[in-house]
Amino acid sequence: MAMTMTIPARRFGPRHRWTVLAVGVGAQASFSAMFSGLPVTAVVMRADYRLSTAALGLVLGCLGLGTAVSDIVWGLLTDRFGDRRILLTGLVSTGALLLGMAAVAVPSAGAGTATLAACLLVAGALGGSVNGSSGRAVMTWFTDGQRGLAMSIRQTAIPAGGAVGVALLPVLATTWGFRPAYATLAAFCLLSALSVAWWLHAPDAPAAAAAPEPGPSPLRRWKVWRLALASGLLTVPQFAVLSFTAVFLHDARGVGGAVAAGVVLVAQLGGGAARIWTGRRTDRGADRRTCIRVIGLLTALAMAAAAVLTHAPLPLTAAALALGGLLANAWHGVAYTEIAVMAGADRAGAALGLEGTTIFAAAFVTPLAVPALLDAASWPAVWAFAALTPLLAAVLSPAPSARSVPAHHDPATEGHGRR
Repeated sequence: MAMTMTIPARRFGPRHRWTVLAVGVGAQASFSAMFSGLPVTAVVMRADYRLSTAALGLVLGCLGLGTAVSDIVWGLLTDRFGDRRILLTGLVSTGALLLGMAAVAVPSAGAGTATLAACLLVAGALGGSVNGSSGRAVMTWFTDGQRGLAMSIRQTAIPAGGAVGVALLPVLATTWGFRPAYATLAAFCLLSALSVAWWLHAPDAPAAAAAPEPGPSPLRRWKVWRLALASGLLTVPQFAVLSFTAVFLHDARGVGGAVAAGVVLVAQLGGGAARIWTGRRTDRGADRRTCIRVIGLLTALAMAAAAVLTHAPLPLTAAALALGGLLANAWHGVAYTEIAVMAGADRAGAALGLEGTTIFAAAFVTPLAVPALLDAASWPAVWAFAALTPLLAAVLSPAPSARSVPAHHDPATEGHGRR
């Protein structure tokens, strides 16, 4: 089949690893544009589809739920069939589904809560294929002393792609309706699939790396689960800040959207820069597991400060929330790298799928838990809860070991490893 044909390896030299990284970034960004962009159309979606607020929450939650329940399956399939084949399957099927939604799942076609929820559940499940497969592709092309930076760059595609979706989809939905919004997302996925088909293939000699930790499947190893669960806990303050800063500032402080946008912008852009910095630092010898623990502790301190400063002068409150959101965005690339290295390149898909499952499960649960906690207590309790989870993550994360320190550059791998 044309989609799975092998492009001759002689066309690709060692520097092609950066092209592979760009392809992975594009695939991740195309999914993130949908995952982050559609929720921003919530007001238009509620009006056009005639949804109740509760139904709207269910519909939007289905995106995260679909991703959470499918990520491990996609990871196992990636290990079995290869990252290229799974990326193509996921991107093409997601693009086809979005084209179908543009045709029959729009308000003018009579679509309602059940249709929209089912479509977004499937969209999340299909689109989640990019999480493990694009990460595994990066693993095979970069050495262990470069993977922190490479995986961190790949992870910046999440806020970057999300920013594109946030900028485009509300305008499209408000001005022309949901048909062009879904069609635009479909175009992103299909263009990414074309780039995968043309540029992504396995290297003749996979990049050298430290041997994986011995043992059974990563899904049967407690250390791997500990890191994945810690990552889920670290996701809670990230989504608490991103999802509820505007509501908090409006309801509790009487502030308009400009301050909230500033807080979220600092958290997103600063968090993206911090991901790259932490990835580069761990490539230069810093211990990845220690880095994750330190970020957890610092995030807990920042969110605890936000809880204490809930009714303090506004600049202090906003600064604490922005810092907490920034720190809660900083660990992704390091954690993805470490869990993949623990599993080994041949089984990285399963480990990355588990990582994605816990992260997207937290992304699904957090927007449900925060309103319930707010009803039972107060905003300081919400931010205190967002401080407790990263503290637990720091405790749960596996202890540092010599295995989590990146190997120094090996001259024998110079062909793949030139910096």
